[in-house]
Amino acid sequence: MFRREITFPLITFLCILLIWELITRFSGWSSQVFPSPLAVLTSMQELISSGALLKHSVASLFRVSIGFFLAVILGIPIGIILGRIKVAKLLFNPLVQFLRPISPLAWIPLAMLWFGIGDLPAIFLIFLSSFFPMVVATSVAVESIKPTFFQVAANFNFNRYEIITKIVMPAITPEVITALRLTITIAWLVVVAAEMIAVQSGLGYMILDSRNALRMDYVMVGMIVIGIIGLLLDYIMRILGNIESTAWGRLSK
Repeated sequence: MFRREITFPLITFLCILLIWELITRFSGWSSQVFPSPLAVLTSMQELISSGALLKHSVASLFRVSIGFFLAVILGIPIGIILGRIKVAKLLFNPLVQFLRPISPLAWIPLAMLWFGIGDLPAIFLIFLSSFFPMVVATSVAVESIKPTFFQVAANFNFNRYEIITKIVMPAITPEVITALRLTITIAWLVVVAAEMIAVQSGLGYMILDSRNALRMDYVMVGMIVIGIIGLLLDYIMRILGNIESTAWGRLSK
């Protein structure tokens, strides 16, 4: 099974490289329009040697980390409140459902007016893209907990803190981890778009700047690095999903 998990994706990527090389050779497109895999690899080495690729990657990861963790820190408690307190849900759930479908990119003009140019508008957009999915996913997970567990907690005279820490949090952990896996992907998508407008560093900015300089090889390098980092982030979230402590939560449904 382990060999299959390595071999099959490797075959897929090799086929993609082969198709890419064939297109560059026989499509008739200029190398400036569609650079070959070797040209992109050479450009990647140049960017690594100059330190530019590391600089832009770290800038993007910094913004994603701040915005994402802020969304998690605020979104999960608010989701628990909405899932446990019916009055709170009646008051605030319509607002959440109203704001949730609005694309984070639609907030770019306001974010630039409020926060100017720099990290803050990008972090704000990432926060918005992650916050509402976390609130909704957490509240739905809390509502799906079997009432039997709360009845048992009442029999043992659990206080609110004990109910949250011993019943709610373990029960919703699998769903929350799934939500984290989805929202980190959304956050990574949004930071690239935000960096094309509101900042002067990051992978999104590098792609835009390279496009303006007609360096399509640098553009493809940025795209490849974005994909690689996205795979790593998803892999980290999958590892969290395999933690043994989440098993109780699966059994509680």
